[in-house]
Amino acid sequence: MNASPTTTPCPPTRARYLVVSLAVLVAMITYLDRACIATLAPEIMRDLHLSKEQMSVVYSAFALAYAAFEIPTAWWADRRGTRRVLTRIVVWWSGFTMLTGAAWNFASLVMTRFLFGAGEAGAWPSVARTFSRWIPRLERGTVQGIFFSGAHLAGGLTPMLVLALLHLLPWRVIFLLFGLLGVAWAALWHWWFRDDPAEHPAVNAAELEHIIAGRGADAAHPRGWAYWRRLLSHPNTLPLCLMYFPNSFAFYFCITWLPAYLKEKHGFDAMSLGFFAGLPLILSVLGDLFGGVATDAVARRFGLRLGRAGVGAAAYSVAGGAMILAGLAGQPVLAGWLIALALGASMFTLGASWSTCLDIGGSHAGVVSAAMNTSGQIGSVLSPLLVAFLLKQWGDWNLPLLVMGGLFLAGAICWGLINPHQRIFD
Repeated sequence: MNASPTTTPCPPTRARYLVVSLAVLVAMITYLDRACIATLAPEIMRDLHLSKEQMSVVYSAFALAYAAFEIPTAWWADRRGTRRVLTRIVVWWSGFTMLTGAAWNFASLVMTRFLFGAGEAGAWPSVARTFSRWIPRLERGTVQGIFFSGAHLAGGLTPMLVLALLHLLPWRVIFLLFGLLGVAWAALWHWWFRDDPAEHPAVNAAELEHIIAGRGADAAHPRGWAYWRRLLSHPNTLPLCLMYFPNSFAFYFCITWLPAYLKEKHGFDAMSLGFFAGLPLILSVLGDLFGGVATDAVARRFGLRLGRAGVGAAAYSVAGGAMILAGLAGQPVLAGWLIALALGASMFTLGASWSTCLDIGGSHAGVVSAAMNTSGQIGSVLSPLLVAFLLKQWGDWNLPLLVMGGLFLAGAICWGLINPHQRIFD
């Protein structure tokens, strides 16, 4: 009599990897659309007869709208799901990317970029919310690192791509082409993605079990002031937001004032200036990747608190020390490398930062990450303004570096106050 055949369990599918690929792609499109205006600024200023001061207002209009609408959009994503909300976000910002090419004067350009920022707000918290549903807990740091490395790589390549296209196309057409990329992504996302992996036909039982292991039960969605009181009063919220401020502050220094610092303070020639101005972004890509892997590896070996807060505090301590030494260094090349090291170490924390938002946010990961990112956007807005103020008052380029070093060390202390085991909404 023949024995009954045994059933071989099906291996887990890998649908979550396509979710990560789509998220990295939208991160790259985000930076492409956001960064291209800086490279096209000379053409825009010439055609629209804008001054440098007016162009600064254009930049600030985006940042202010982005900060103002970040939390409301993430709140919407937590309740409605990121399939619909992220589709709306990308279609909106892509539309205003294309409309940037139709601006005819200063006022129309400011309004377009303000609405661009309002539309793009909530994009990355929505991605964080997506990861909280689709990515197992101890893979989240690695995934966040890959996500941010894609964004920073796109930011580094955008100037070269835009300058190449300018030889073939007018600046208005470049905005049109970049906007169409986002529309195509939104169509693919809405067609393929589902808010919960359990609803997706490409996810089998083995992969679903792997995804939801350790995820925890969904928390309720309280309404009214009770919701915001819970968010704002939780002991994790304030240190989380304060911790993220120096990250964006230093990043915006590097993409705004760093070239001027290198030229005016250290007298770099054009070739050296180009290398050291781009070096922080290059090291940021490496920091993104290795930081994401490190936070998950340490969490698996030593627990979640050391994996998130320990890694974050250590990296911020390196960033703070390097930035302070850069402010004290008299050797130009050494100062350039130290600034790049500081930013790379800062970006090393991104995997831990955003994974912590998923850990303590749960089904409210969108709003929690938006609160953190809004603090970062405030740092982005204040960074160029504070640097200009310090230079006007004291005329010393070293002072902004010392301030940033101090902010990083304060951020390391804030990391020590964050407990990723304590969820805000239980």
